Amino acid sequence: MAVRIRLKRIGKVKRPFYRIVVADSRTKRDGKVIEQVGKYHPVQNPSFIEIDSPRAQYWLSVGAKPTQQALALLKLTGDWARFCGEENPVSRVEQPVSIEAGKSAPKSCRRSAPVAAGEATPTVSDRPDLPSVSDAPQDVPEDVRGQA
Repeated sequence: MAVRIRLKRIGKVKRPFYRIVVADSRTKRDGKVIEQVGKYHPVQNPSFIEIDSPRAQYWLSVGAKPTQQALALLKLTGDWARFCGEENPVSRVEQPVSIEAGKSAPKSCRRSAPVAAGEATPTVSDRPDLPSVSDAPQDVPEDVRGQA
């Protein structure tokens, strides 16, 4: 069974309100859910986001994949960073969660290897095939100058 963390729309016309739910990927958007893990009110200023962090962490750990919208909300609350194993996740809402140090992060959360300290990143001046700014023509015809 493919499980997704996604948004379930409720509310009125032009007054959306979403529940962040865990559901089978084959069910309808507003169909049967396995568990509700949060709420999202996009109309409020500022938007209201509430996620039950321990339950979201559990579902992510057992393989539930968030949709793009749910992933954006998980990143805002810092739950995605906690799942990826970052020590200091950036969050607008502080929710204490303990993560076991022995677990490794899933492949989707791993970052590429950092650049070694001795290696220099290439700059524009290192590339001889690119023309420099000083090689640019200095004189521009008057008929082109007047046009904007």
